Amino acid sequence: MTFTASAKPVVPSRPPAVRRAWRKLSPYAYIAPFFTLFAAFGLFPLIYTAFVSLYRVELQTPGDMEWRGLGNYTALLGDEFFWTALRNTFTIGVISTVPQLVMALGLAHLLNYRLRARTFLRTAMLLPYATSVAAATLVFAQLFGRDFGLINYVLGLVGFGPVDWQTGTVASQIAVSTIVVWRWTGYNALIYLAGMQSIPTELYEAAEMDGASRWRQFFHVTLPGLRPTILFTVVVSTIGATQLFGEPLLFEGSISGGISHQYQTLGLYMYEQGWGFFHLGRAAAIAWVMFLLILVLVGANALIARRRSRKEAGR
Repeated sequence: MTFTASAKPVVPSRPPAVRRAWRKLSPYAYIAPFFTLFAAFGLFPLIYTAFVSLYRVELQTPGDMEWRGLGNYTALLGDEFFWTALRNTFTIGVISTVPQLVMALGLAHLLNYRLRARTFLRTAMLLPYATSVAAATLVFAQLFGRDFGLINYVLGLVGFGPVDWQTGTVASQIAVSTIVVWRWTGYNALIYLAGMQSIPTELYEAAEMDGASRWRQFFHVTLPGLRPTILFTVVVSTIGATQLFGEPLLFEGSISGGISHQYQTLGLYMYEQGWGFFHLGRAAAIAWVMFLLILVLVGANALIARRRSRKEAGR
């Protein structure tokens, strides 16, 4: 009895040239879906917005486009409400970003120690961030009510008169900033906490052996180790402050940002021009002004951080 081995199927091998070409092109094929989506939903709207900003376009007749060149941009420079919105964006951004990051840094420092229910506290930090901006703003609008708000009730208990949080310029900006601080402090605290846990424990042990207190450890070990993380949160918070829209829109329900535009931001001003007055060309110009403003602010933050790093490296 004899056995015959079955012949193995012959698999045609790829030519060397095709194989080399596939090895070079296959990585691009894997990342092509991302760049396709980015080009369709990111790059194209950006370029088209720049194109529309050079024309007079009305929402009722988007097909009728009249060339204006830089006319939409020069019209913004002569509009007092644009400068009011720009000033409000800056002031609300400052009074919301600075306390937010300082409080987040303090909370992260506390959560970095061994506390009871530490996991629960860390999870609770994300609850304001997970809350809908509409729900949070409507609740805070009730809290800051002039006649029946809880904030004015508490102020009355300590001897202060009622504050009109929706009409006063400073009061309304503080109220809007409070919503931003409440929503984003926990999010930034967890980012700082992750950065703190990446700092080597040997540095703290060496500082403790040298007699450094916890405050000195915080200023001389924690803060230098968190410098890249702090720069990241400053940049992200700056971008978010420039694009602030939901909180001022829902605080009173007006696209004008109050009776005298006292808390109207650039995002709300753009919405008012495009969907309130139907000037799509001017709204597109405002969008590009916001984009360029973000680039300038982010570049300034990066330049300051680079100069400081060079100065410390030269010591």
